[in-house]
Amino acid sequence: MKLVRFPVALALLLFVAACVTINVYFPAEAAVKAADRIILDVYGEQPGGTTPKPVEPQSRLPVNEMPFSGYVLLDWLITPAHAEADISVNTPAIQQLKASMEQRHKQLAPYYTSGAIGMTQDGELILRDQKLVPLPERNTVKSLIAKENDDRTALYKEIARANGHPEWEADIRSTFATRWVSNAPAGWWYIDKQGAWKQK
Repeated sequence: MKLVRFPVALALLLFVAACVTINVYFPAEAAVKAADRIILDVYGEQPGGTTPKPVEPQSRLPVNEMPFSGYVLLDWLITPAHAEADISVNTPAIQQLKASMEQRHKQLAPYYTSGAIGMTQDGELILRDQKLVPLPERNTVKSLIAKENDDRTALYKEIARANGHPEWEADIRSTFATRWVSNAPAGWWYIDKQGAWKQK
């Protein structure tokens, strides 16, 4: 009887081991570094803020909520598989979007400085005060803002796609939204988390 139990237990253990999957968590620290590289190239300036502390990946299911009591034994037998991915931003599509944004920034910079345009909570641009834009320039500025927002959206999507994780798009957008403001020079306007305009 004991001889029968051993192969069954071994088969069960092998089955459980085969079910172990690698969880790739969103690499928040790598995303911040990638965002800063791109944003500083677009701005052509030194950082206006500081890089936040690294974010450690966490288990999606706490130990006390594991569905079976043999977790400690399995943890000893099977090393949990986690993979911290990096963020690649060197594809031709990403480089093309970045180059387009760099060129456009030269046209947008005076309007950031005057306070005519600002950044929203999700990192897009908005015409904050059209009175600060001479009437003949308003349509041009509105067009520049629309093109910039389109490129930013395309950039986030392309970074997620290029890294094999389209589901990261929202996280990438959120990371960039914070870093656009953090790297902005003093005097630029942005909308804070409470929805109020603030000046750096």
